[in-house]
Amino acid sequence: MKSLKKFFASLAMALPVMAAMSLTGCSDSKWKVDGHITGAEGRDVVVEAPNGAGGWYPVDTVTVGKDGAFKISGTPFGHPELLRLTLDGQSAYFPIDSIESLTINADASTLQASARLAGSPSAEKMQEVNDLIAGVAKAAGDSAVAFNPDLKRKLAEIILRDPADIVAYYLIFHRVGGNLLFSPYEKSDLRIIGAVANSYTRLRPNDPRTALLTDLYLSNRRIAAPAPSGDTIVAREMQYPEISLMDEKGSTRRLSDIAGNGKVVVLCFTAYGAQGASALNVELNKVYSAHHANGLEIYQVGVDEDEFQWKQSARNLPWITVYNTPADGAQTLLDYNVSVLPSIFILNRNGDLVERVENPDRLNSAVSRYL
Repeated sequence: MKSLKKFFASLAMALPVMAAMSLTGCSDSKWKVDGHITGAEGRDVVVEAPNGAGGWYPVDTVTVGKDGAFKISGTPFGHPELLRLTLDGQSAYFPIDSIESLTINADASTLQASARLAGSPSAEKMQEVNDLIAGVAKAAGDSAVAFNPDLKRKLAEIILRDPADIVAYYLIFHRVGGNLLFSPYEKSDLRIIGAVANSYTRLRPNDPRTALLTDLYLSNRRIAAPAPSGDTIVAREMQYPEISLMDEKGSTRRLSDIAGNGKVVVLCFTAYGAQGASALNVELNKVYSAHHANGLEIYQVGVDEDEFQWKQSARNLPWITVYNTPADGAQTLLDYNVSVLPSIFILNRNGDLVERVENPDRLNSAVSRYL
């Protein structure tokens, strides 16, 4: 078994040495970052990369101009990377994927808290999570951030929408007030780590982070509870965790009310506000219309941040729709090891969780096998 300290020490061998960065002579084949740091005029800002041992090492330095402006650039790494600017012990993190152009504007006195990122989807997502973290830190202090259940739920939902994104990795290893946002020693947090490890394994097998994420998950899973040989990061099969949530009319709807009662159930986790949600519901409606008379039910769990938007969409659907509110937390998603939205499962007439459907286009043929 590896302790977290030993795990971080092992990263030194897992991560490759970072490619050299150039601060001049930018070309179209390089990624670029520019912006302003107010209060840092004429001072040197260090560009740092992860050293693979839980720390960071300097790879270059940029001198901020008299007007507060700075520019940096570098060659692509072949995989998404996480870098940071450091000044007087403060750091502002930013993601780099390929040859995008980012902007970072900040104040030197509060570098991380004031930094504003833009220019790529990952940068904007990182800004979103940083704003959520900063809001809790401002209200309750840094030491309370990692233990705020509402914040943890929101961050978990952001991770699960795209667990293979560099921002998911950033959140797994990010510390606030000296505490990891997602501790591998907490069972619920470990499941989030497992979802990220699983997605990196499936979608980024050659990423240098994949092996260390999997190692972090599996080594700490053994500590939490011994697992049988052949342990994999997948949803549980046979039986099902109960779900009891409110529908759009305010009535409690339990999954057990329909599962195991001679009906085939499609269990769907989704966010109505996400891209592709409407197309998914069109496909679900085709399956529902074709098989409802033969004993098919759909139990759909919405995890939208906007309850009003969820309710407006849910009221027009013919199947059971329930809402996972902020107060409900992320436990239901963790129980089913939901690693991406949407996620679709099938429960047979006996109430056994028998299949996870990766492609909604194949849902009809999958359902037909159990009717």
